[in-house]
Amino acid sequence: MSIIEKAAGRLDRNKAEKAPALDARQPESTFDAVEAAVAAMPEPVMEASPRVAKPTQQVNINLEQLHRLGMVTPEGERTPVSEEFRIIKRPLIKAAFNRGLDGSKRHANLIMVTSSLPGEGKTFCAINLAMSIAMEMDHTVLLVDADVARPSVPRYLGIDAQQGLMDVLTNDKLDLSDVMLRTNVDTLRLLPAGESHRNATELLASLAMSNLLDEIARRYPDRIVIFDSPPLLLTSEARALAGQMGQIVMVVEAETTTQHAVKDALRQLGSDDNVSLIYNKAHAFGGNNYGYGYN
Repeated sequence: MSIIEKAAGRLDRNKAEKAPALDARQPESTFDAVEAAVAAMPEPVMEASPRVAKPTQQVNINLEQLHRLGMVTPEGERTPVSEEFRIIKRPLIKAAFNRGLDGSKRHANLIMVTSSLPGEGKTFCAINLAMSIAMEMDHTVLLVDADVARPSVPRYLGIDAQQGLMDVLTNDKLDLSDVMLRTNVDTLRLLPAGESHRNATELLASLAMSNLLDEIARRYPDRIVIFDSPPLLLTSEARALAGQMGQIVMVVEAETTTQHAVKDALRQLGSDDNVSLIYNKAHAFGGNNYGYGYN
């Protein structure tokens, strides 16, 4: 049975039984409150292009804001969401560094988080996944805002927009180290989306992007890179990124995303041997503080 058939069957069973499929079992009302709170935040102001960020520039993530939104933070208490992402991250970390005897798993530490359509929670999941991996003892994380048309990572994190990915691809005088940001989470770095560009798809599919991804993947052997990608069915940028990723995580909104949308998105990804699904916004089981009792 193909992964498309498995995914479709899983959606059928979950809708028919109205059972909360696991992985990121965030109650829908809570998730919608997070989305509404983030949407109400002021848009970050992009700093003028001529300015080049310092290699050691640091930004302070608003961890209190993330905590209030119910998201994973390094010093936060144990919550159902944090426990879910502890489970979600484990096979991704294992695959990132399990390259096989022939070293064939190219870019296995590059993980793209996407969805079929907007509003399914891909940015929510990308940030929580990055924060959860940043809590590991042996790994560091680079979170890349690759949703270059509608970047929302800065608003979640409570930081100003900066030069980033698009600027490196369009300005050969900029180096990755010029735009990569340190954060107040020691093991987490950020690469903002940068200034929007009308040829974003072509830039993401370019040789310059391929070379940049090689550099990102190899620069630090213990680093995992999380890409918050655009939705697959509404943009061409996500498909340009997908072909260069070692792993792809597709977020599926519980009881809302249709079988047709999931099948279409999976077909566009082509290969299915590196694709995982997160079933998001499902209702949690009652009487269960930390999410135990998984199906």
